[in-house]
Amino acid sequence: MSIEMLGITVLWSFLYGYLIVASIDFGAGFFAYYGRVIGMESIIGPVISRYLSPVWEVTNVFLVFFFVGIVGFFPETAHYYGTSLLIPGSIALVLLSIRGSFYAFANYGAGKSGFYLLAYGATGLLIPASLSTVFTISEGGFLDVRGSSVTLLMEELFFSSYSWAVVLLAMSSVLFISSTFLTYYASRAEDKRAFEQMRFFSLWGGIPTLISSLFVFVALRNHNLEHFDRALRVWWLFGLSLVAFALAVWLIWQKKSLGLAFVLVMLQFAFAFFGYGQSHLPYLLYPDLTIYGGVTNETMGRALVVAFLAGFALLVPSIVLLLRLFLFNAKYVKGELT
Repeated sequence: MSIEMLGITVLWSFLYGYLIVASIDFGAGFFAYYGRVIGMESIIGPVISRYLSPVWEVTNVFLVFFFVGIVGFFPETAHYYGTSLLIPGSIALVLLSIRGSFYAFANYGAGKSGFYLLAYGATGLLIPASLSTVFTISEGGFLDVRGSSVTLLMEELFFSSYSWAVVLLAMSSVLFISSTFLTYYASRAEDKRAFEQMRFFSLWGGIPTLISSLFVFVALRNHNLEHFDRALRVWWLFGLSLVAFALAVWLIWQKKSLGLAFVLVMLQFAFAFFGYGQSHLPYLLYPDLTIYGGVTNETMGRALVVAFLAGFALLVPSIVLLLRLFLFNAKYVKGELT
């Protein structure tokens, strides 16, 4: 495997890890606020709080690895995306800061403030919406490149059907991934009321996810026909994603093997995510930048691969340990250990 392919594969794996871990976190924050709005905070709040407490600090580790790595492996991305993402990137950073700060205030300083919970829940949807801008811009047509000057065409981005399709998919995916995990988590906690409520979210949350996915394909065909044709060549990956989705929903409907159902949801997004990534290659930005034209030198690339694999080898066992100590600890899950 070439250094370019090895580098982008490692980075894409980190980004997939962030997709899963952050989606659970973001969605849980939204459901915590929604539970208060509909008067069910006492039902779903405790389960969500027990999940968020040990993991909210570590979700952004994957994102940091990805952004450091993308600039390290492909320095040209800093030129094209650095200026163009100044506005949406700044918005995402502000929202991430607000989310972390308000979570800390709400849990350690201000009790159960409705304002802090609103901010925490709202950012759970606004952050993925702002971060999804990167995927939209990568399809081309949203940047005005003139020599060394790169300008984001905000009007084209705002009025693009593809842009809104990606935003809808990002938000619906966050809620679906989170609800399926929290359904499993509530079942582990033997909290029947919370389980039924999160199961309801899971079953109905799959519908907008499926619809928005189809919307993205239609919009992609109109926006970037070359990428759409490439995606059709790996149709089997998207087909496997649909099969995994159907099996997961069936298991949740039958209230069986909920852990396996969440694994299937992870596979659903893995197939779709890596299918999208494979069909996007070799472009990092249509049509200006490819992984071959913007890659760093081979020595630096190999050093980065070793460093990131070492980081991955350290990060994954740490997360597994965190899960064993808290999330999959029977006493902690049932609220007997705090």
